[in-house]
Amino acid sequence: MLIFQQILNDPSIAISLVAILVMLYCLWLVITLKNEVPGGVVGRQWAIVSWLVVLFTLGYLTTPFFKNIPTESLHLIVSVIFLFGAIYVVVTVKMIFRIIKIMSE
Repeated sequence: MLIFQQILNDPSIAISLVAILVMLYCLWLVITLKNEVPGGVVGRQWAIVSWLVVLFTLGYLTTPFFKNIPTESLHLIVSVIFLFGAIYVVVTVKMIFRIIKIMSE
């Protein structure tokens, strides 16, 4: 019952829990799709995406504890998540571009 009271007082907890569930689902997808991804450039980029999903999942697991983390550490954690988020976007867009290029040949 305490967790429900905390969620009512701070909706960011509920949002964090939903985000964690989404990331765990994404992690499950990455792991189960690994055997379906061909090798080569796409396979290497899929491996990078997989590691980034693992990193994001770990980062998201820290969000319920943000109130207990010192401000300096919190800024560092958020900055690292943003940095790897940007890398994730670049890798994903390049991978999609290569797939489209291969399919259009």
